[in-house]
Amino acid sequence: MLEVTESAISNLKDHFAKNNIDSAIRVVMQSSCSGVGLGLGLDAKKDSDQVFEEGGFTFLVDGGMFATTGAIKVDFVKSSSSCGCSGGGGFSVTSEKKLGGGGCGGGSCSTGSCGC
Repeated sequence: MLEVTESAISNLKDHFAKNNIDSAIRVVMQSSCSGVGLGLGLDAKKDSDQVFEEGGFTFLVDGGMFATTGAIKVDFVKSSSSCGCSGGGGFSVTSEKKLGGGGCGGGSCSTGSCGC
């Protein structure tokens, strides 16, 4: 129910080595003005977690989250944006099921940028 691509593993290894990190990686559900999405964070295991070992990393997912998300995929995508975003890419965490939409409700989150 959790897929982690080779590209994600490779970039995680680089990031963890450069920053001397030794932690489990939690898949989190987060809300923002653009809707509900998934992300990654560093955390310790909780009793309610499902634990996945992938590429030498421990991934934690709250046991009830899969009912909302379906299968989850962690990938690393290179940026192809021409809007001046820096960094060259980032981690992408997607779900099989569509998560709830957001909306700025008055434009408070609208910056006029291209979403960088």
